[in-house]
Amino acid sequence: MKTILALTLSCALIAGNPLAAFAQQPVQPAEAEADSAAPSALQEIVEQAEALDPLEALLIARDGELIVEEGFRGHSTTATTNIKSASKSVVSALVGIAIDKGILEGVDQKIAPILRDKLPEDADPRIETITIGHLLSMQAGLRPTSGPNYGRWIAGRDWVAGVLAEPFEDDPGGGMLYSTGSTHLLSAILTQEAGKPTLELAREWLGPVQGFRIGHWLRDRQGIYMGGNQMAMSPRSMLAFGELYRNRGKVGDVQVISEEWIDQSWTPRTRSIYHGDEYGYSWFISEMGGTPVYYAWGFGGQMIYVAPEMGLTVVMTSDESRPSASNGYRDKLHRLMESIVVAVSSDGAAQSGNEEASPAEDSGHDEDAEEAGESDAQDGASTPADDAVEQDEELAE
Repeated sequence: MKTILALTLSCALIAGNPLAAFAQQPVQPAEAEADSAAPSALQEIVEQAEALDPLEALLIARDGELIVEEGFRGHSTTATTNIKSASKSVVSALVGIAIDKGILEGVDQKIAPILRDKLPEDADPRIETITIGHLLSMQAGLRPTSGPNYGRWIAGRDWVAGVLAEPFEDDPGGGMLYSTGSTHLLSAILTQEAGKPTLELAREWLGPVQGFRIGHWLRDRQGIYMGGNQMAMSPRSMLAFGELYRNRGKVGDVQVISEEWIDQSWTPRTRSIYHGDEYGYSWFISEMGGTPVYYAWGFGGQMIYVAPEMGLTVVMTSDESRPSASNGYRDKLHRLMESIVVAVSSDGAAQSGNEEASPAEDSGHDEDAEEAGESDAQDGASTPADDAVEQDEELAE
């Protein structure tokens, strides 16, 4: 095991390694050796992470500074991986930007007029009441296309029409029915209303986010990029995206996403029936180590954690071929995140205590977080292997 980058939590962070470094190449081994004296708390976290066999990468940023960048068992933090359902949070960001730009009216906008040509002839009248907000919060009421229904859905010729043809299991705005189909409808809506493919929108609208890049992203037979699955990003790119949310949607002087959208995304709308965590607009909401944590979660353990009160953004990527919910692995990742929060909390308390104890500092001045591809040329239909993995994943979520 070798920590690629580990900076002490109890002293000032090394200058010259800003958030922009996410987009650069990893430090060379000689440079890594110079920073090899990691503090015990941080080293214990890295060791705890390495002991999780499916875990492939761990990145921790505190206040915009990368304090841990670790690839395990030969995995790189710059190579793309399939982030699975964590991509739902990316689609949510694009919806928020489209609303900010006036392309979409808002979360209360009805989807039926936009997708009228895809509605079934004998549609349930309730389909007219589904809103963009319902799709974001998994409250459309339609039978999920995830879990045991996933394979049947993607085998269909038209994924958008297939989602809208599902029977209702609840009223729109009712309980949480986790469905990749809901997010795929959002991708279709964005494509139609903005007049550009969703991938092009992501590259244009999130372009100011240094280090952010989407590689391969699966499309359906109509050419619509799959909302909520089969998106390839590197762990560094995931970190850059998480930092965008931690920074309240701002990059330098550019407001990429409105602060209002961050707040709306992180406002609880419903709750998972499987694990109890709350859900906003494509972000799960929990508390870890005594602080609010917002997280994107993809099958196998593709995680983006944001703990804004602690200044933390944490990324974990894992073996995409294994489940994470049914075997307890997701809970282990949560406990690892709690350890990170506790370590940072303890460091802050220690620094505060040291400042109070130091006469020199006592001057009366206050000093006041789902299958990989490497190129766009790999677009195409999903495989039977994809189907089996997805069925296991989203039923558990």
